[in-house]
Amino acid sequence: MHTGRRSVAVATLAGALALSVLNAPTAGAADTGITVSDIVINKGKPIVVGTSKVVEPSISFDIALPAGYSTADPSRYDAYPFLYRGTMATAADTGENFIQPGGYTCYEIDSKHARCEGELYIDPHPSQEHVDSNSDATTWKVGVSLRLWKADGGLKTGELEKRSKTAQLKRAAKATANATPEPVTKGRTITVTGKLTRANWSTKTYGAYGGRTVSLQFRAKGADTFQTVKKVTSSSTGSLKASVTATTDGSFRWVYYGNSTTGAATSASDYVDVL
Repeated sequence: MHTGRRSVAVATLAGALALSVLNAPTAGAADTGITVSDIVINKGKPIVVGTSKVVEPSISFDIALPAGYSTADPSRYDAYPFLYRGTMATAADTGENFIQPGGYTCYEIDSKHARCEGELYIDPHPSQEHVDSNSDATTWKVGVSLRLWKADGGLKTGELEKRSKTAQLKRAAKATANATPEPVTKGRTITVTGKLTRANWSTKTYGAYGGRTVSLQFRAKGADTFQTVKKVTSSSTGSLKASVTATTDGSFRWVYYGNSTTGAATSASDYVDVL
């Protein structure tokens, strides 16, 4: 056995409401003695969610077990972090405004300690109630679920604990770009248009995102990086438009850098041949 790498617990929780929500421990339950520490969610970055695709941000955490329990017997305990809004007990009891791991694996460090790695499971589908309102694009709190099991499989005790850590959820944005004419004579005008849209979690569609500052970027043929050449404000319909003088072959794209409720967006690049 290689210390720190033996898998001692593998949990798959996505959809397992009977295990993790409906039978969740209460905040006032007896102390389990389990310690969960060093929680890292999505490598400390905001979590960006669209309208249909499941998002699985990474999580990692350490656990320490109380007397009488060992990592050699993972069926006797479970512990994992989760995200919630509002009251922790209500979120865990109802499953609304509650985001848990889809699964995680714990690796033994020694008989009392393990390092766990996995993913949260965020499904925008209306039936899941994970992100069913645009107001969910905000700061979510972090809690941990802790449970000890008896040798016969019955629950011995469980508890929910609050953590000071938080995670930011953001609505996904998209951008498109189209540069015309193609090809173009050197010295003539190139017009680059596009559109900026943002996920609406209430309707599960992407809608126009107006009033945003968006950068037009250009990368000359053979160059490694894009450079910002103009900045414009998206219209009420999300439309983008800018004109530049054709000087050399290269690619144009639109970049929106996001804000506190919306993720960044970069369009596909559009190549223009300058004659």
